[in-house]
Amino acid sequence: MLHHVQVSCPPGAEDRVREFYAGTLGWAELPKPPILAARGGCWFRVPGVGGPDSELHVGVEEDFRPARKAHPAFVADVDAVAEALTRDGHPVHWADPAEIPGRRRFHTSDSVGNRLEFLAG
Repeated sequence: MLHHVQVSCPPGAEDRVREFYAGTLGWAELPKPPILAARGGCWFRVPGVGGPDSELHVGVEEDFRPARKAHPAFVADVDAVAEALTRDGHPVHWADPAEIPGRRRFHTSDSVGNRLEFLAG
């Protein structure tokens, strides 16, 4: 089982990150321990589909560069997630079904440009 994945954001981008992960995706923000909270960033609970929940940690990185190739992949109700993303103006790029037969999936980017993948559960 995977506990968490971490991506990065630039300093001061936490509100944009919250708007995307909590607002658009509806993921609950988790409190960070006080020592870690002083570093900035935010944590979110990723709803489990067919298994336990896990977490996404977003850390502040001074020399931030969005991850455009490396990415976490989340098992989800891809139609509902794609609808929420599209509604809020985030592009959804469906993958070629021949790449991974039998697995519907798409890629998008979060509010700071990190690549994300969503796969049907």
